[in-house]
Amino acid sequence: MNSKSKNTIALLTSSRADYSIYFPLIKELEKDAALHLDIIAFGSHNSEVFGNTVQKILEDGFKIAYKIEAFLEDDSPKAISVSMGKTINAFSTIWANEKYNLIICLGDRYEMFAAVTSAIPFNIPIAHISGGEVTLGAIDNVFRNGLTVMSSLHFASTEQYKKRIVEILDTEKNVFNVGALSIDNLKNLKLYTKTEFKEKFDIDMDCETVLITFHPETVSFEKNEVYIHELISALKELKKYQLVITMPNADTMGNMIREKLQAFIKESSNAIGIESFGTIGYLSCMKYCKMMLGNTSSGFVEASFFPKYVINLGKRQEGRIVTPNILSTEIKKDSILDCINKVTKLPGLETIEIYGKGNTATEIHKKIKVYLNN
Repeated sequence: MNSKSKNTIALLTSSRADYSIYFPLIKELEKDAALHLDIIAFGSHNSEVFGNTVQKILEDGFKIAYKIEAFLEDDSPKAISVSMGKTINAFSTIWANEKYNLIICLGDRYEMFAAVTSAIPFNIPIAHISGGEVTLGAIDNVFRNGLTVMSSLHFASTEQYKKRIVEILDTEKNVFNVGALSIDNLKNLKLYTKTEFKEKFDIDMDCETVLITFHPETVSFEKNEVYIHELISALKELKKYQLVITMPNADTMGNMIREKLQAFIKESSNAIGIESFGTIGYLSCMKYCKMMLGNTSSGFVEASFFPKYVINLGKRQEGRIVTPNILSTEIKKDSILDCINKVTKLPGLETIEIYGKGNTATEIHKKIKVYLNN
């Protein structure tokens, strides 16, 4: 390993999604000569199926201290459980060999939960980003709250989420509302122009575009086959739109949804499938699209910045704050089409700022420095 300063931090990233959110924080922490940051990439980052997104970290100019390969591409409940066990085992070696002053984790994924769980016997302080949120349609809710309980330092994205963390912990100590890192990205990143986007992805955003991201509901995962059938039935009716479809993440029955979407894309002249846009690509597509459709958390945070209308499907994100740009509906063909028709008739949206003003990375950095120096 490299020579390290007094305060050494491990930052855990398990997927394209959390890395995109982390990006402004990594840049902020890397500038601090008094800190040494070790990025540990695991989960789906090293999977070819999920775009081998570990390369994106390297392309952005960051070094990776450890690459953990404990991810199973089988998405059955047993495979996920086995993957969690392999993750715990792999990380136990890192925690035994390193002397970290702080571990930074984000979100609610089972891989993240496993990695942090393995650190508990080593008494390494944990900082958790995006706690206090609620997603009743996913098992992530359990993992998110578990990460909150295991952590000593908490960075919520809204005042409401901060209050929920306080309720869970029964203390306000080291619980802060700092806003969402995603807003930092949107404030500070130079997004692609439509011409640049066309050159990079061969997608013309002058066409009326629906940006679609649909993940399985992991609480009632046996219903996902019905859900994807209803969604695709609705998509088949959207002939006048360009459909840009990003692939689901690694959850129970995610592979089934991926296969159904890929088959639909193959037979549809107006549908385009994307495994991973990268941060700038995805946000640029969001900026120029007509509307978003699906059940991704980016429809609740990033979409509020532009702001962009979002048709939120089903219960995966149930419990999150619903801002004026979001219309929720059940996962049925006719309901989806009715919502799309409704959005086309709605007026423009006013600015939404509940997730902060784009200085979250700076605020987190300040709080970490105070915590480490106490």
